[in-house]
Amino acid sequence: MASASEPGKKVFDETTSDDAVLQQLGYTQELKRSFGLIGMVGFSFSIVTSWTALSGVLIIGVESGGPPVMIWGWVAVCAMTLTVAYSMAEMCSAYPVAGGQYSWVAILAPQRWARGLSYVCGWFMLIGILAMGATNNFVGANYILGIAQLNHPDYTIERWHTVLVTYLIALLAAVSNIYLPHLLNRISKGILVWNITAFFVCFITILATNDHKQPPSFVFSKFQNFSGFSGSYTAILGLLQSAFGMCCYDAPSKPTPSHMTEEIKNARKQAPRAIVMSVYIGAVTGFVFLISLSFCMGDLETTASTPTGVPAIEIFFNSTGSVAGASALASFISIIVLVCANSLMAEGSRAVYAFARDHGLPFSKTFSKVSQKKKVPVYAVLLTCVVQIAFNSIYFGTLTGFNTVISIATQGFYLSYAMPLLSRILARVSGRKHRLEGPYSLGRYGLPLNIVGFLFLTFCCITFNFPSINPVDSENMNYTSAAMGVVMLISLVTWLTTGRKRFTGPDAGQLLDAGRSEVVATEPKE
Repeated sequence: MASASEPGKKVFDETTSDDAVLQQLGYTQELKRSFGLIGMVGFSFSIVTSWTALSGVLIIGVESGGPPVMIWGWVAVCAMTLTVAYSMAEMCSAYPVAGGQYSWVAILAPQRWARGLSYVCGWFMLIGILAMGATNNFVGANYILGIAQLNHPDYTIERWHTVLVTYLIALLAAVSNIYLPHLLNRISKGILVWNITAFFVCFITILATNDHKQPPSFVFSKFQNFSGFSGSYTAILGLLQSAFGMCCYDAPSKPTPSHMTEEIKNARKQAPRAIVMSVYIGAVTGFVFLISLSFCMGDLETTASTPTGVPAIEIFFNSTGSVAGASALASFISIIVLVCANSLMAEGSRAVYAFARDHGLPFSKTFSKVSQKKKVPVYAVLLTCVVQIAFNSIYFGTLTGFNTVISIATQGFYLSYAMPLLSRILARVSGRKHRLEGPYSLGRYGLPLNIVGFLFLTFCCITFNFPSINPVDSENMNYTSAAMGVVMLISLVTWLTTGRKRFTGPDAGQLLDAGRSEVVATEPKE
């Protein structure tokens, strides 16, 4: 039992080791700490890789407002995203645990609601991570098949072709995570170099080779609308592309840095830095790449309806005039996307592992097991792979399956981001738990950043449910609200049947009030 007689005294000071912090929160260190700052930034940026993510979902922006909405929407989303990233970095610094968002909710929310809110947040977090992995698989499959179509114009891409390739990508990522986990840090460092190099090669090449660029008015002011809706509604729809491009920056805060915090050295300082740095790098590269694509874009309708299925490949070909050149540039991005699949499989499995460790899932005992030989939660990896495949299968049934999975991924993440921010705001307003204890602190700027970030996330979560094509029918309907409703139903049923009795969260979560006189050290979870 540790005495803390002074109100607001820190439970963890800056000399407390990461393993000791983890133990006081009720967990045993089981995963190997192999990541340094550069490796974690590379890992995070391989997931956030905004410029490749934006190119993969460019079709949304092209149809919903065109270049002006893509560019100015990106600037707005990046500015708002920073408020969320800084807020999450502060929480990650104080409580570097693999549960990430849902663990912070358990610690910061009012005690009577903490377990329930934490449980719901955990489900949203999981659905966001797993759907994000599935979306990345779609992007990878689209690039691979798009390159094939570009080289063989007689080839017609069918939906089932795309789905089968997504299955292959998911399986390869699962195998890599199970049998090559010791290479993850090295791969992350390597892909950071590859990522930045590919970025410069791609945007410089298209700008240098394109001799028929669009005028500035087309890029920055000419609104284009192919959605069938009004202009203002369409502009809001176009924000989905930017919002997707800025997901997963909390990777260091999950088992990545909070989702992966348990695998990073000096996590309380390095994980927050990785979160914020990945957003800044993503913002700059995404902005430059969007402007480059917009100047080098041909006719919007032709770009949107390209037989390759990937507008970015069409833009590469329009610029270089060479099938080989366009294929080479697209291959640069394809490699990044495939490595991202590996990273998202790792992040998703760590989130599953963390939630199962807190008894938040059916068969939690199985999914929280870590292989003693490989130091990897093998069953969590397998579950992540199966769920990604299930999400990818949606494309069999609906033409808008790709957009729907993007919306599910983005909304799941954003809801899981919003809940700890709301908990943090309530804690600060009520005067309880107002002082986070990590070395990365926002000080007096914390509350304004928390509020702005929460309002932004709330706005996004509402708009992600809007249909994207008019007239709306069963084929092009946005089924995000239905999918999230199913998630809510599953979380409610599991809460009533098992979660209410078994779900724990951080054992010390309700003992970290600033005004408490004592902090009870808990036994590590098995």
